[in-house]
Amino acid sequence: MFARYYYTLRHLKFIQIVGRLWQRFYRPSPNLKSAPKLRGPRRGWIKASWRSPAMLGPQEFLFLNDKKTLCLPSDWNENSLGKLWLYNLHYFDDLNASGAHARVEWHKSLIGQWVQENPPGSGNGWEPYPSSLRIVNWIKWSLSDNVLEINALDSLAVQARYLRKRLEYHLLGNHLFENAKALVFVGVFFSGEEACEWLTIGRKIIDRQLDEQILSDGGHFELSPMYHALVLEGILDLINLFQVYELSVPVGWLEVIPKMFSWLETMCHPDGDFSFFNDTALAGAPDRAHLIKYAKQLGVNIHSVSSGTKILKDSGYARLAYGNSVVIADIANVGPDYLPGHAHADSLSFELSVKNQRVLVNTGTSVYGRGADRQYQRGTSAHNTVKVDGINSSDVWAGFRVGRRAKTQLEEFSACLFPSLQAIHDGYFFLDGKIKHRRLWETGENMLEVTDVLDGHGVHLFEVFFHLHPRFELKQINSCCFLAEQSRGDIKLEIYVDAGLEWSTQYGAWHRGFGFSEENMCLKGEGNNQFPVRFSTQFNWTV
Repeated sequence: MFARYYYTLRHLKFIQIVGRLWQRFYRPSPNLKSAPKLRGPRRGWIKASWRSPAMLGPQEFLFLNDKKTLCLPSDWNENSLGKLWLYNLHYFDDLNASGAHARVEWHKSLIGQWVQENPPGSGNGWEPYPSSLRIVNWIKWSLSDNVLEINALDSLAVQARYLRKRLEYHLLGNHLFENAKALVFVGVFFSGEEACEWLTIGRKIIDRQLDEQILSDGGHFELSPMYHALVLEGILDLINLFQVYELSVPVGWLEVIPKMFSWLETMCHPDGDFSFFNDTALAGAPDRAHLIKYAKQLGVNIHSVSSGTKILKDSGYARLAYGNSVVIADIANVGPDYLPGHAHADSLSFELSVKNQRVLVNTGTSVYGRGADRQYQRGTSAHNTVKVDGINSSDVWAGFRVGRRAKTQLEEFSACLFPSLQAIHDGYFFLDGKIKHRRLWETGENMLEVTDVLDGHGVHLFEVFFHLHPRFELKQINSCCFLAEQSRGDIKLEIYVDAGLEWSTQYGAWHRGFGFSEENMCLKGEGNNQFPVRFSTQFNWTV
């Protein structure tokens, strides 16, 4: 246990430690004075709705595939509803979801209800992250030809003042970005000296964080396609805001956008949506097509990007595209070291698409928190990779913590006729035997061969997992061959395995989004051998 805490805490920045103490012990007194005067917008807000409606009635909500009714004032903080569900309730995303104009009266009532039933500084809704998202959503809603009442405007200013004193320096990353974005929004929405201070602080944080958070290859440094898309949307929102008030858009904001679009293109499957690496879920962020449309509406140049074979060296991902297939492989470190909360123990995992159909999938993210489901979904067994001695390649624990962590190194990459990739990680080097896992991906005509080498010494248990998309049924043909067929479709996948391992099929779950679970099948190989060990798995398909 001491080692776990040591490896977890040793990477933290000093500001995170101070910030955690600040968040825990400092509770500022809310400043309840009236809101500053509004700044007059010069043009209309460009609406870019992508979320599905979450309000099913004036007091009925659907979040995380879980429907609840808000009955009492205490329900805003009812623990039995779950922290993430309550956070979604306080975000007010529905104000800007699809068809929001039809629910305007519900929205007006709900805003007034929130102000009345959530005393300043008290409860989930006043925590920095939900405060940040709600501030932005209320302002977007107001700029979309809706009217915030005086009590809501006053509350908005109180929220901004309180947020200003509780910025999430203990977390940094996307949380601090959202805090700063909210300050920029409220600083532009209002006028006067106080609003100018909010704007100045927010802009300084945004500029500093973009330099740190957006890598040279365009990826967001938390290495989650979902959070990458959310940050990209956030930058587009900021540009939208500045255009509404005819303010000069900072050059740095415009410069990162083409790189971020290129990264996202590389990390999306041919179906147009995210690959599942680290904490990622479909519908948890706007997809690529929506973001492209939004950027074009704003007149932002995104440049043309290619979906061919590409390596993202700074992020640690690679895309191997040949014929009708795409492989997206994880050769990344857990990063950033001081902020691995959304990281999974998925070193050298990969996903495969054929035509526009996902075939091999990591199992995804459906929950946050500390439960068994969260622990499994972050663990090595939930990904298409190798596990040794029943231990995760990186020590993921407590929902959002990582202790010991694997380091990955790219060894070979070829973008020739048949793209290939080789990398190695040391996540098991601490074990007796000093084990390293090397993996080679080789593409061919309607074929992918994956070769795994476990270097080291001694006898060890090892397991390899290949998770199939729910549309595929898996059956054994003989000791060396399995057949995966689509229940609806024309793709057939023959999987040729190493006879030296014990192979089995098992049922599992694929989680396409928060609160969603679909049954799928997994092919598992297991051995208990003297190391070093080498084995290959070949995937052949017909369409």
